[in-house]
Amino acid sequence: MSSAELMKKVVSLCKRRGFVFQSSEIYGGLKSAYDYGPLGVELKRNLMSAWWRDMVHKREDVVGLDASIVMHPRVWEASGHLAGFSDPLVDCKVCKERFRADKAPRVLPGDEVTLIFPDKGAAKVAEELVAKQFGVTLARRDKELAGARAERGYVCPNCGSPYLSDERQFNLMFKSSLGPTDPLGEVAQAIEGGALSGLSGRELRAKLEELTKPPAVYLRPETAQAMFVQFVNIQQSMSLKVPFGIAQMGKSFRNEITVEHFIFRSCEFEQMEMEFFCEPGTDDHWMQYWVEQRMAWWQKFANDKTKFKLRPHEPDELAHYAKGCFDIEYDYPWGWGELEGIANRTDYDLGKHAEHSGQKLDYFDAENKKRYVPYVIEPAAGATRGVLVYLLDAYTEEEVETPRGDKETRVVLRLHPELAPIKVGVFPLVKKDGMPELARKVVQRFFERGINAKYDEQHAIGKRYRRHDEIGTPWGLTIDHQSLEDGTITIRDRDTMAQRRIAIDGAVEEIEGLLRAAR
Repeated sequence: MSSAELMKKVVSLCKRRGFVFQSSEIYGGLKSAYDYGPLGVELKRNLMSAWWRDMVHKREDVVGLDASIVMHPRVWEASGHLAGFSDPLVDCKVCKERFRADKAPRVLPGDEVTLIFPDKGAAKVAEELVAKQFGVTLARRDKELAGARAERGYVCPNCGSPYLSDERQFNLMFKSSLGPTDPLGEVAQAIEGGALSGLSGRELRAKLEELTKPPAVYLRPETAQAMFVQFVNIQQSMSLKVPFGIAQMGKSFRNEITVEHFIFRSCEFEQMEMEFFCEPGTDDHWMQYWVEQRMAWWQKFANDKTKFKLRPHEPDELAHYAKGCFDIEYDYPWGWGELEGIANRTDYDLGKHAEHSGQKLDYFDAENKKRYVPYVIEPAAGATRGVLVYLLDAYTEEEVETPRGDKETRVVLRLHPELAPIKVGVFPLVKKDGMPELARKVVQRFFERGINAKYDEQHAIGKRYRRHDEIGTPWGLTIDHQSLEDGTITIRDRDTMAQRRIAIDGAVEEIEGLLRAAR
């Protein structure tokens, strides 16, 4: 199937089977906001739990943190987010698309460009609008308008139009207020008192910022800063020696101009980040170490490991704080895109927070009798992007033969067993003869061992197998008449559809062994 078809089928599966829903759907939905359904939340939690286990529980040199989403606003002044965390925003005057200027298709000023629309009707409307508003007559051919000239170095990514608004800076942080003070009240008083009269443009904006600043707080745009702010508390309370890391998972918020590709880019998302503090001079070694570790981690859960690649950042695209950076990219249906970034942030963040807070954020090496500000290597991954990656990687369609000899398409979600929302389905062959009761006893044994099992008695056994194939359940256990006679049960493998019989009393241990082997 084509890449576009794959994306459509995964999005459809997500809603149909309870992985991801559009937020507030009964009210028309909210753009870029998604709710993770019963299976989606399990998949996401399994992914994040695996990250936490491998990054924290399996290491002696990494500890965890769960910091507040709302932090002191001076944190964001020190980090540079308040001053520099913004994008150049542009509106297309033809199709009304709003987009980031730095991400738009590039052209040379003066080049002839072609506008492309969904259908002939839209092209005709655009032709009339351009003629009326800009006095330009374009040549319409089917869904295209030819003859336009680019005025700047980019065009609209939606229709290709060069007729664009001026660029405006757009801050990506969500702003709110803390406490009983109403910032709008301060603005209202200023207007009534005439304090804003005669002001316009930048002067007016600066005055409004001054009035609303005291109670202003921001939803964090990343989880990283809390780990820098709490560096000394964590190091001293846990008696940690450099090198060591601080890990955090949690929600971040960015008022994205462009939200796209389902859950790939949204305003609310979950991150899995770790700040690894090391002695300056050893940072190149640790950078290489974490690049290799993180790439291997993503690949171990994937069916197709070739769809992951490392991309080093060019010098002109490095963040202002970074000495170097690698992106782990995935080959999404629309092309290669970021899944995780590993950056050498040097001592920039600790230095900035020390400067703005007046507190020492350094480390004393007692063995070598020296004090220094550690460098930081940061592997920062998107949990929600990880969910999308593994759904795309797992989705498979194959032609199989039915018991009647017909051909049908089997949809299989080949999720790694550790990530699968449900580890095992338990099915009574029929809803009588004591089979449901025995099946429920088996399910209860899985519950007692902390394994997510699902009892399912709806529809014929073949349909139940297909349903669990489609949601990624690795194994199915079927109670049948023979089970009542000899205490055995049929175990079916999702990927091969192979079946064999095992003892009911050993079913839990069998699944536990298969899960251990899959790790």
